[in-house]
Amino acid sequence: MATPNELTALRRAIAISAQGLGTTSPNPPVGCVILDRDGVPVGEGYHLRKGDHHAEVNALTAAGERAEGGTAVVTLEPCNHHGRTPPCRQALIDAKVSRVLMAVMDPTSRGEGGAVMLEQAGIEVERGVLEQEALLVLGPWLHSLRTGRPHITWAYTAGADEDHGDQVVTELRRTHDLVIRRDGGIEEGVPGGHGEDAFRVPVRPLGGEPAKALIALAEAGARTVLMGGSSNKVARLLADAVDRLIIDVPGTQPSFSLTDPGAESVVPGGFWLTDVKPSGSHVRLTAERVTQDQ
Repeated sequence: MATPNELTALRRAIAISAQGLGTTSPNPPVGCVILDRDGVPVGEGYHLRKGDHHAEVNALTAAGERAEGGTAVVTLEPCNHHGRTPPCRQALIDAKVSRVLMAVMDPTSRGEGGAVMLEQAGIEVERGVLEQEALLVLGPWLHSLRTGRPHITWAYTAGADEDHGDQVVTELRRTHDLVIRRDGGIEEGVPGGHGEDAFRVPVRPLGGEPAKALIALAEAGARTVLMGGSSNKVARLLADAVDRLIIDVPGTQPSFSLTDPGAESVVPGGFWLTDVKPSGSHVRLTAERVTQDQ
């Protein structure tokens, strides 16, 4: 069972993993913290972009020799394959850590991932620790892996204040791979943030069949897409594929709570309200699409 120090470290790993949102795709955003033999944090790291070192390697580099006999806490099962970088499970084995905690199992490992190899090397492994918390960051990437298309967020203002809607997009864009503007133009969420040869911005405006548009986004390497503005033509095209809504409602005080039926007048059918919070001169509502599992 995870100790309090390990849980604190894993929450830190989840927090720093979010720094890779908007740049790691098509790789997942992952964070890692190394604890020494006494449970003291001695190194941390996250994955920034494809081709760069993974979270575990960055954390082990920061920890140095203090990692030996210690514990690694990581938000996603360490990889077990050779790509542009060596497998992370081998880096953990070479560092002689004695224990590894992981929040989310990698669905691509098919039971033959880093966890199994770590155990075969005599390292204690604990799976599924703080999984739901880690999914707040990894969820959209896993969704894309599962569906074969990007996770799509549509952000807009309830009303005619499109200028505020543009401000919302500016605020949220750095955590998304691609941004689709009101005029249909497509931009990288973090300009130049992705790895070379790992990502490209579609040069043609999206149109026609929604399925083809989604394929074009996925083939570009996008795992998360942000669409802005209630008048966004592309958003209308892809409305049935939207996974998350972020709606800013004029007013500084929330007029309803998560359980208030009044929210139904703002949140479209097929979505459930998950968060209500102030956003400057507006109130921000976040809603997730209802799935068969909910």
